[in-house]
Amino acid sequence: MPVEFLGIAATNDGSETAARSGSSFDKQYTLRLARAHEDHGWDRVLFAYGSGSPEPGVAAAWVAAHTSSLQLLLAHRPNVSYPTFAAREFATLDQISDGRLGVHFITGGNDHEQQREGDRLPKDERYGRTREYIEVVKRVWTSHDPFDHAGDHYAFQDYLSDVFPVRQPHPTVSFGGSSPAAYAAGGAVADVYALWGEPLEQTRGQIEAIHDAARAAGRTAPPRIQVAFRPIIAPTEALAWEKAHRTVAAIRELRATKPSTRRRGSGQPENAGSQRLIAVAEQGERYDRALWTPTAAATGGAGNSTALVGTPETVAQALLDYYDLGVEIFSARGYDLLGDAIDFGRHVIPLVRAEVARREAERGRRASGIAAAGQSPAVAR
Repeated sequence: MPVEFLGIAATNDGSETAARSGSSFDKQYTLRLARAHEDHGWDRVLFAYGSGSPEPGVAAAWVAAHTSSLQLLLAHRPNVSYPTFAAREFATLDQISDGRLGVHFITGGNDHEQQREGDRLPKDERYGRTREYIEVVKRVWTSHDPFDHAGDHYAFQDYLSDVFPVRQPHPTVSFGGSSPAAYAAGGAVADVYALWGEPLEQTRGQIEAIHDAARAAGRTAPPRIQVAFRPIIAPTEALAWEKAHRTVAAIRELRATKPSTRRRGSGQPENAGSQRLIAVAEQGERYDRALWTPTAAATGGAGNSTALVGTPETVAQALLDYYDLGVEIFSARGYDLLGDAIDFGRHVIPLVRAEVARREAERGRRASGIAAAGQSPAVAR
């Protein structure tokens, strides 16, 4: 089973621990960060979506034109455009990048944030819309004859696109969510199902739910599984934990001294993923080999926020524990976006890849031995 690494394609140097130093779209920093990922062993980077953030598709086109091998994962909310238009945009970007594009569809887990761009559909209904949206986009990418569509959320006639993706049969589609409605939608249509980092036991349960949803949808192969973490690494365990506590202190200080004017509503988070992270944090700070939850608690369970803390060797082994559950893609970003991308690429990614390669080679040797043993009686005769 292969392993892949997904980083972040931020458009400025701001993070939860430090305010950005320049504009929201710093094109030179954007490119510098992307090239750091490309040069240090990462497979792809995610262009995130926010209602007031730089438009990720344009940023992805900028990076595509200035890199050669880095794959690009574009986050997209179905409420911001019609699926026929979006399918052409994605296909055009895939052409620009010579087949390096994937799309991460965001259903939206916060009513306040969705309403900023006019989306008033209730959350569970949004999952149904996302599923239909993805189905339309995939059909636009692959249909060479005009077709009609009449669904719960979209209807059109005689549609045919004149631009198709380079990647066949189509760019990779990823999807996330931690509610039953999310499992049903993503299990049916996603190529990759994205989860936030939880303890191993809870992650195992989510993977089983996704697989069950895929089978219920009639799929013979379930989505590949992706899990996201915030790695905090240092040369020794003691230094890593010192760094972890400094990180949480910095998160709290920034939130106290520069409260956001664009908060996503008030009260407890609405999405199941954030609720799960908060619940895990309330139950304990440390889990399994290296999972640490105070970073999630300090941000109110905001997005990818649970940490893996330790030396590169410890964090690599922790990732391999998730690999043993069936996780094939690891999403990771530090709090110093550029420096941590370089350090993780230099010190953690090679350890994980080497161990996965060793295990695959061992599996191959065992399989060859079994096959040879099975053939020996026939050879003897």
